[in-house]
Amino acid sequence: MPATVPADAPTHILPRSLPAYVPLIWKHVLFPGSNAPPTRVRPLSLALVVLLPALLLYPCLSFHLLEPDEGRYAEIPREMLARGDWIVPYLQGQPYLDKPPLMYWLVMASYSMFGVHDWAARLTPALAVHAAILCVYLIGRRSVGERAAFWGALLLSISPAFMGMGRLLILDGLLAFCTTMAMLAGFEAIRGERLKWLWWLLGAAACGCGVLTKGPVAIALVVTPLILYSSLQSSVCIGWKGWAAYALTLLTVNLPWYVAIGIRAPVFLRHFFWEHNVLRFFHPFDHIRPFWFYAPILLAGLLPGTLLLIGFLRFVFSGEFERARYRTPAFGFHLLAGVWCVFFFSLSGCKLPTYILPAYPFLALALGVYVAGRWRLSSRTPAVLAGIGFASLLLIHHALMPWYAQKRSPLGEPEKLLMYCGNPDQPILCFPRSCDSVAFYLQRDDLRNARSKEYFEVIQMLRENPRTVVLFTHRHSLAALQFALPADLQIVEVATFRREKDVGNWFDVLTTETPWGLCDLAVVERKN
Repeated sequence: MPATVPADAPTHILPRSLPAYVPLIWKHVLFPGSNAPPTRVRPLSLALVVLLPALLLYPCLSFHLLEPDEGRYAEIPREMLARGDWIVPYLQGQPYLDKPPLMYWLVMASYSMFGVHDWAARLTPALAVHAAILCVYLIGRRSVGERAAFWGALLLSISPAFMGMGRLLILDGLLAFCTTMAMLAGFEAIRGERLKWLWWLLGAAACGCGVLTKGPVAIALVVTPLILYSSLQSSVCIGWKGWAAYALTLLTVNLPWYVAIGIRAPVFLRHFFWEHNVLRFFHPFDHIRPFWFYAPILLAGLLPGTLLLIGFLRFVFSGEFERARYRTPAFGFHLLAGVWCVFFFSLSGCKLPTYILPAYPFLALALGVYVAGRWRLSSRTPAVLAGIGFASLLLIHHALMPWYAQKRSPLGEPEKLLMYCGNPDQPILCFPRSCDSVAFYLQRDDLRNARSKEYFEVIQMLRENPRTVVLFTHRHSLAALQFALPADLQIVEVATFRREKDVGNWFDVLTTETPWGLCDLAVVERKN
């Protein structure tokens, strides 16, 4: 039975409007706890939080890049580094204006130190994921206690979604680190009796790095929970000076590059802010999914923590004093931050599974509060689940993912590809989509691309050179080009990268007959 407002409470302090009841319910019904558990770092806990994610992340970074995202985000910083250009991102020799540059800069720094390798590119998201886990433990313990923060960090370390997708060469792992740091620091700034300026500015700087990673979505993810919490619980008045300092810090981090890119490539501002933020959210043009799309992804992505869900829900909505006293305002903030992230991206018409990665640190931290309490059925249950989760991820990261990437990569048969594309003077055309991992491994920035609706341009490109290698990135594209090819052009060689699939073998069904990004190859010659 949920806790209620005491019947003998003085009526003069009760709200007179329905919206005014929300803070009262938040403070006295949902999160009335005042438990103050120990926050001192335990050496063994810190060692586990450092070691276990490291074993899952760093020894297994060198597998084939996956198309399309990993190939793209490995090739862009390679081209920027080769050009010595830290302002304008380039892809296949052309400006790529879809995203800000923080990920590119970090990967460029990794290339500079370790050389241009796929593992050097993946080192950046791996470090970001590990840093987010450490933030959950080291900063989270200040508000929910060391034990809860340890279990939250441990559950995050064995989350298949956060550890599996976050370590890939995509922007969402780095964004998750930035938003985790920003919200944890911001919460530290406002959870006391006065605004802690160092924490507040640190959170603003981290939020600014999130904007420099993926745009203004970082502000929506970070600032909204801080505003909601300050209106529901916090006794700190942030005031206009606090928000002005926050905005000034954001601008200090972002304005230099945004001004520079606006001067070098003025089209970026409209292309990025309008098309890739506003239109993708309100009028999506790709990856259109229903509102409930993230529900099954979240349940699977939080395993084995999801197995604690029923008990966790009982804990959240229980009116028992023994449980309610552990539901502190800090627990409420972390739960609010995680739920808000999932809700925000559920409102967007454009959805991908990786978008909700910033929610996992806070949902894991909330689960950690539950696990650290005294109401669990068995003290060994969380430890057993954690052990099973870690062993499963160890197998996936070290064996299954490299095998899967090799089966699905355009570079799954490097000898065959190099036989046709090894000559740096040989023109290469990708049709109907780009194949950026090929450009990365060949270290070429002159691969040309043409879309399926641009057959006239494809023919023109083929006529420009006496011999062109065409990489077909769709299973039907070779047949379509053969049908449309004019008399003055002819296909003289064909190679396929498809695999013979045994429909009775579930491994073959899982990997499909064609790799991501490259299905067939043809050599087209111009007749004299």
